[in-house]
Amino acid sequence: MTLLVAGGLLAGCSAQGVGDGSSRPTRSSARAASPEATTPPAGGSAATPAFTPDADLVPRTSKDGRDLVDSVVFAPADWGRAYVAQDPAASAPGTWAVLDDGCRWGREKLPREVLASLSRYSLLPAGRGKGAVKVTAAATAHASVLGADEQLSTTLEEVLRCPEQRPRTDERITGLNSLGTPFGTREQEYADDSILEAGQYVERGGAAQQYQWMVARLGTIVVAVSVTGGKGHTPQELQQLGSSALGQMLVRVQQRLKEK
Repeated sequence: MTLLVAGGLLAGCSAQGVGDGSSRPTRSSARAASPEATTPPAGGSAATPAFTPDADLVPRTSKDGRDLVDSVVFAPADWGRAYVAQDPAASAPGTWAVLDDGCRWGREKLPREVLASLSRYSLLPAGRGKGAVKVTAAATAHASVLGADEQLSTTLEEVLRCPEQRPRTDERITGLNSLGTPFGTREQEYADDSILEAGQYVERGGAAQQYQWMVARLGTIVVAVSVTGGKGHTPQELQQLGSSALGQMLVRVQQRLKEK
C-alpha cells in the first residue's frame, strides 16, 4: 500500500525545522495555513468508503476492540531489527490520550463509545553519526464510524486551538501544521480520512528535532504513527518510515476485517 503525502506541508516545515516526540499520545492536528492546504478537512465521511469491512468482523465489544488493536499496532521488531522498546513500552490499558485546556497531553479513562486504544513506543538508538529515532504506533477502535470520524475532526481542531503542545512536563511540540486529506482525492486512496502533521519537538536542554505525525481512518478504526528524528535524519526519510508503518497497519486492519 503506497501512501502519498502532501509535499508542500513537509517542505514548509522543513524550512523552519521539523521535530517529534514519540511520547506524545494518540491524537492531535489542524489544517496547514499554506496555499497547499486546499483539500477539505478530515472528518467528512467519503461518499464511497476506502474499504468495506465484513460487518460480522467489525469490533462490537471491548474485548474485540482490544484484540484488534493489539494485532494491528507495531511492536519494536515491526519497525526494524535494531529497534527496541522505550520506557514505558506501551500506554496504560483502558486509557486514551486527551489534550486539556492548557494544551497539555494526558491519558484518561476510555469513554463509553471507544472500545479500545493502544499506543506502543519504540526507539532506534543513536549510532553511525546519527541521532536516535523515536516512534509511536497507535490504534483506536470505536463503537461507530461517527465516533472514529469525530476523532479525526477533533485532531484537526486541536492544532488550531493549541499550536504548541506539551506531551510531558519537559517536552514541547511547537510550530504545528497539519493537512487533512479525505479519500478519493489524487493524493489519498488508502483510507476514509487521513491527516499529516509536522512541527518541532524540543526536549528540555536539547536541540529541536524533526516531528511527523500521521493519522488515518478505516471505518471504525483509527491508526496513527509518529516519528521523531535526531541529527542526520531528513524529513523525507522520516516521512517514508512513518508512511510505510501506517500503510502496513492499515493493511493489518483490512486483513482482520475482510470477509474470509
